[in-house]
Amino acid sequence: MRYEKIDSKLFISNRERLISLLKPNSIVIVQSNDVLPTNADGTLGFRQNNDIFYLTGIDQEETILVLFPDFPDEKFRVILFVRETSEHLKVWEGEKLSKKQATEISGIEKVVWTSNFDTILLKLIFLADQIYLNLNEHDGGEWAFESRERRFISEFKHKFPLHKIERLAPLMHQLRVIKQPIEIELIKKAIEITEKGFVRMAKYLKPNVLEFELEAELTHELLKNRSRGHAFAPILASGESACVLHYVTNNNQCQAGEMILMDFGAEYANYNADITRCLPVNGKFSERQKEVYEAVLNVMKTTKKMLVIGNTMENLRKEVGKVIEFELIKLSLLKQDEVDNQNEDAPLYKKYFPHGISHHLGLDVHDVGNRYEVFKAGMVFTCEPGIYIPEEKLGIRLENDILITETGNIDLMADIPIEVEEIEALMQ
Repeated sequence: MRYEKIDSKLFISNRERLISLLKPNSIVIVQSNDVLPTNADGTLGFRQNNDIFYLTGIDQEETILVLFPDFPDEKFRVILFVRETSEHLKVWEGEKLSKKQATEISGIEKVVWTSNFDTILLKLIFLADQIYLNLNEHDGGEWAFESRERRFISEFKHKFPLHKIERLAPLMHQLRVIKQPIEIELIKKAIEITEKGFVRMAKYLKPNVLEFELEAELTHELLKNRSRGHAFAPILASGESACVLHYVTNNNQCQAGEMILMDFGAEYANYNADITRCLPVNGKFSERQKEVYEAVLNVMKTTKKMLVIGNTMENLRKEVGKVIEFELIKLSLLKQDEVDNQNEDAPLYKKYFPHGISHHLGLDVHDVGNRYEVFKAGMVFTCEPGIYIPEEKLGIRLENDILITETGNIDLMADIPIEVEEIEALMQ
């Protein structure tokens, strides 16, 4: 892999903490993702299932993890199945992980070829009281797609209809939402690469540059710094396109007098950064641009103070709504009497700030986590207020990644330019 070796202690610890949550006499089975097809014989490439990566560190297709901590023979309590290299694969794809390499990465001693999975499963299954199987239980997930996990669940129910199936996802969410020290360092590495990409784009930006030219500069910087690439499709939205929340075509020309909204992030070792910055194309904010920009920055600074132990996402959104209203009234976009008489279930600020203020960040950009859960130390959140004014062809969003600690929070992007003066100085 492009990223530097991760200490296997992370994956050993993750498995141990999962095992501590299981019911007695349980098996856990976790499948890797598919290699997704495109057209003809093309593929999209491979992106590992984040849960199996979290538990093993293995970044290879056709990987399976089986945990049976109460099995009588201790050699079969933790089993890693990996794809065996064939002569055909050597020629067309190159060698896959050896058993020794898989052990070094994962810390798992018993490594078996994936082709032996069915045989070994039969050795284990009838001694288990329940089986934990996994699905992508995310409220924003794509449920129409039949993943490798879903196919396996259907096959398992057909083969073993009398076994009790338990949901693994709630346990994985409980673990993954609290980042371990090694994970935090990996997120910091993704942020470090992201900063380099931002600085490169800021220095390249000028009137008449095409948005995709900026994307090319960004991509170059990510790849040369050991990132596999973008954490998500980057948004480089100049002018009125900045008011389209998920604008990713990136094909317009940046015009003098406009702002450009840049929402992007590097992926490193499957962990992600997520940043948004807004720059004046000609290097200098107009008075109105500065006015709106500083309003968003004020909201961000206030919101960051609320990202602390004991708060909740729902409470955060309610409180931030009040701050947004205050700024929108100052900008003459809302009137105080209209706000006083608004329908609380349809607040007026939503016209100018239609999205959420924050989300969990980690192995997924929109990482696992319960929006009603109380904030705890070790959680990482984005902080991303915005104000969008289509009639002025102006959209401003600012976003940093925040780590919650026992003594407050740490802005992991505090060193990346964000103040008006810092942005203008960077672009000079």
